[in-house]
Amino acid sequence: MTMKKIEPNDPTMQSADLLSENVERLKTLFPEAFTEGKIDLAVLKELLGGHVDEREEKYGLNWHGKRQARRLALTPSNGTLRPCPEESVDWESTQNLMIEGDNLEVLKLLQKSYAGRVKLIYIDPPYNTGKDFVYPDDYRDNIRNYLELTGQVDGEGRRISSNTEASGRFHTDWLNMMYPRLRLARNLLRDDGVVFISIDDNEVFDLRILMNEIFGEENFIATVIWQKVFSPKNSARHFSEDHDYIIVYAKNSEIWTPRLLPRTEEMESRYSNPDKDPRGAWTSGDLSARNFYSEGTYPITCPSGRIIDGPPSGTYWRVSNQKFHEMDRDRRIWWGADGNNVPRLKRFLTDVKDGRVPQTLWSYQEVGHTQEAKKNLVELLDFENSEAVFETPKPFRLIARMLRLATMNDSDDIILDFFAGSGTTAHAVLDLNKQDGGNRRFILVQLPEPTGQREYPTIAEITKERVRRVIKKFNSEEAGQLDLSDGARQDRGFRVFKLDQSNLRPWEPDPANLEKSLLDHVDHILPDRSEQDLLFELLLKLGLELTVPMATRTIARKAVHAIGGGALVVCLAENVQRTDVDPLAMGILDWRRELAPAVATTFVFRDSAFTDDVAKTNLAAILEQNLPASERAGIRSL
Repeated sequence: MTMKKIEPNDPTMQSADLLSENVERLKTLFPEAFTEGKIDLAVLKELLGGHVDEREEKYGLNWHGKRQARRLALTPSNGTLRPCPEESVDWESTQNLMIEGDNLEVLKLLQKSYAGRVKLIYIDPPYNTGKDFVYPDDYRDNIRNYLELTGQVDGEGRRISSNTEASGRFHTDWLNMMYPRLRLARNLLRDDGVVFISIDDNEVFDLRILMNEIFGEENFIATVIWQKVFSPKNSARHFSEDHDYIIVYAKNSEIWTPRLLPRTEEMESRYSNPDKDPRGAWTSGDLSARNFYSEGTYPITCPSGRIIDGPPSGTYWRVSNQKFHEMDRDRRIWWGADGNNVPRLKRFLTDVKDGRVPQTLWSYQEVGHTQEAKKNLVELLDFENSEAVFETPKPFRLIARMLRLATMNDSDDIILDFFAGSGTTAHAVLDLNKQDGGNRRFILVQLPEPTGQREYPTIAEITKERVRRVIKKFNSEEAGQLDLSDGARQDRGFRVFKLDQSNLRPWEPDPANLEKSLLDHVDHILPDRSEQDLLFELLLKLGLELTVPMATRTIARKAVHAIGGGALVVCLAENVQRTDVDPLAMGILDWRRELAPAVATTFVFRDSAFTDDVAKTNLAAILEQNLPASERAGIRSL
């Protein structure tokens, strides 16, 4: 018996292979369309019948590079996310994430761990105004390209440039940037999930068609108009642009519905109780209507004795004579203070919906404007000039509106923002949790794009520092964290991770010296990587969340890590001799029995640690002999 060694090119050590998964789904649905492992398109077309459109000209959005953008979304990533506890807040206990890196690669890396887990996605992508995003000209190696763009490795003359209208590919470059990211993002949404995207007139048309293709036209929910400014720009050449758009799509519109918004103070003020009705506050409504009702014409006698011959000309009473008298006996008719008015219906506050239906026009009075957002940022970060980095930051009240519509305060809903900018989404999540005692979780992704500022050299540094200061402010206001209803503490922290190349050195033999290449590859773990780096790469590649609980115990003088309550057990000791094998294996088995995980366990060891093959084989044999196959998912070595 032996354990399987994980090589750098092992599919399990890559991000999810979406292309292979799609093929497998097709094979499950249409096995007869596969011949010798390949898809027979002719058979597939026959099986799909009239659902195949073979016309050359068809409705849709096409651009140069679309095919490559689609392939890019399906190409697995060989990168990893390296933990940065020193830049985090409450590393050990928090469930929130801030990831520094190219969001395309990060979205790929999150596919296994967070597929179908995210309740709400909000993004504020570049509006494509000609200067607000950079893109690489070469997509052959996205990890290396990212490291070059952020100055972490020496470049090779690869051009990184702004997307200007003079480039000749103005809309094309923006679409090529957005398409794979949106494709990957959709996979992360729950079936009852929803995505909100901020955009302006430059790309709103293209974005709608793009989203129709990726999410399905039937899952379009609304286009919201956000009034982003409170005064007109007199310098405008044509019109003062007062609004942005927020495009809303559900993963499945048959499942997702927005929650009701809280009633405003103005709405509440319409209800009173002048007659001290024990059923509480009420407001009155017209008893007549213009729609014809055959039983809606009859005289009414007021309590004062005045007779009303019938409803106003051209209208009808809403209810029959019999129903009217029943309602009057139940004190659901209001005659005025003197009992002489035309009767009106009493509508009790307790009988109406617990909130208000959301509308598509969001005023700055309700959700804030860009000047408010800039002011918040300046006050939090002591910016001399926030406009040097962010031209149109979003107020956290705007995102709080989306959170209220799409998330619950009594659940651990995950909110993802992979164009995190200054960290407004995290601010909104923390603020709303503070208000309603919720425990929503956030995942932020931000490129460390240079700002040219000394204090905050990259946008990612701004993101992290803003979230730190919001947490510090909230904690100081309450002299500690807020207690939740179940006795837990409200999560006010975040774990920082940074995108990097895999911890495992790829197999790149030197044809001129194969012997040296083989010796160098005996231990293929990069020399500058820590045990913690390896642990988190295993989480990503094996599909466990980056905030899953971890415990460490010393067994046979070796550090052993139990992750996810025992779903993954890892020992990365650098030296395991034959005499260590028995106490190490039995100690691990005893700990696993103590943990009693609900799922099968994957065991991972450092391959180069074993002094010989006998030690490695014996360890695998003891684990296999003492643990039923149903309780072990595999025994692997790095």
